[in-house]
Amino acid sequence: MKKYLLSAVLIVGLSATGLAQRHPPRPTPPPHPPRTQMAGSKSSELDKRYRTEKRMIMNHPVATKKMKAEQLKALNLRYQNEKRLLRAER
Repeated sequence: MKKYLLSAVLIVGLSATGLAQRHPPRPTPPPHPPRTQMAGSKSSELDKRYRTEKRMIMNHPVATKKMKAEQLKALNLRYQNEKRLLRAER
């Protein structure tokens, strides 16, 4: 009797494990952040990226002053355009 009980429990356990592996539970999506919070995080990411790129340009060992000035001008223009787009999204 014990053999039949153990084998039945074993079969049920293995079938449940196999079924769970074939059909994993769906994760619940994370709550969507508010629009202002998303805009703020995007803005801070943009500022951080701007500062790192500016630091890289300024600390470049080979670039001349003229090259650095041109690169900074282009970087500032791109930064202003992206900031304008972020403000327009709000």
